[in-house]
Amino acid sequence: MSNYWSDMVKRTEPYVPGEQLNRSDIIKLNTNENPYPPSPRVKEAILREMDGQLQKYPSPSATPLRSVIASHFGVTEQEVFVGNGSDEVLAFSFMAFFHQHRKIRFPEVTYSFYPVYAKLFAIPYETVPLNADFTLDVDAFFHSEGGVILPNPNAPTSLYEDISSIEQILQKNPETVVIVDEAYIDFGGTSAIELTSRYDNLLVVQTTSKSRSLAGMRVGYAIGNPVLIDALMRIKDSFNSYTVDRLAMVAATAAIDDDAYFKRTTEKIVQTRELAISALQQVGFTVLPSKTNFVFATHASVQAETLYKQLKENNILVRHFNAPFIDNYLRISIGTDEQMEMLLTTLRKIL
Repeated sequence: MSNYWSDMVKRTEPYVPGEQLNRSDIIKLNTNENPYPPSPRVKEAILREMDGQLQKYPSPSATPLRSVIASHFGVTEQEVFVGNGSDEVLAFSFMAFFHQHRKIRFPEVTYSFYPVYAKLFAIPYETVPLNADFTLDVDAFFHSEGGVILPNPNAPTSLYEDISSIEQILQKNPETVVIVDEAYIDFGGTSAIELTSRYDNLLVVQTTSKSRSLAGMRVGYAIGNPVLIDALMRIKDSFNSYTVDRLAMVAATAAIDDDAYFKRTTEKIVQTRELAISALQQVGFTVLPSKTNFVFATHASVQAETLYKQLKENNILVRHFNAPFIDNYLRISIGTDEQMEMLLTTLRKIL
């Protein structure tokens, strides 16, 4: 380890993203990307913005985009924060709301960026084991010393907790912030945004990467009480006032404006997901109930790591986590009908 490294660098264990193979022959079902392109309005908006605007700094407060998000969700602009992807929003949230002397809680099996941020910012944490059926042990999140963060639906398990469970967690943590990470909420769940008007300690984080097909543009946002949003703004402006660039802002604005396209593509992904679940079950998989754009599945007789490797040899990428409790499961992103049929055809050959 380099003597030049700071203590922060030394304690960091970086997040490991899914494989990104730059090959046209790969069927990529490992990073939960949307298989469909963004709304046609996105390209039009980007082209307009490129015409004489790129030499100018973007809005440091992302006001136009915040206004569109506020209108879409029926909140005020002061209740919206925009960042460079939801991962940045989450990082700012760790800095804004969690303390270095109070333990926070998150699920033991969850989005693996949470422990990365906790270690990076020297925030103590405790993990809450999932129930045997992979659902959250809701009561175990009550009375947290430093706050709570959890995804709903959870990743990588794909399971959704009813909004009444989220409200219970909020009620039992009145003095600390509860962050609900809703990266996949548009594929079947009910958002907790409706609770932000009643709970000042709730921050809901969403992204345009999944349901809006903008993973390449990196735009995320948070909705919560203006006091929480002000704290995020203070962190952002102490780091970089211009975190979201002009093209990303207009792309996200156009994507959110085109609600009809959004509904068509998300409904199509949900339809494909349900067909894929049925087909996987027919070839011997157990599949957890999914409210996301991916499924979490285990096979009765073949190890997940073996299937992962054999699928990769056949130019199909899925995600395998070599971690306790989930090491015999595959996370499979929902692609187009054609891509899922290719996956099933290959699995039948392997099995």
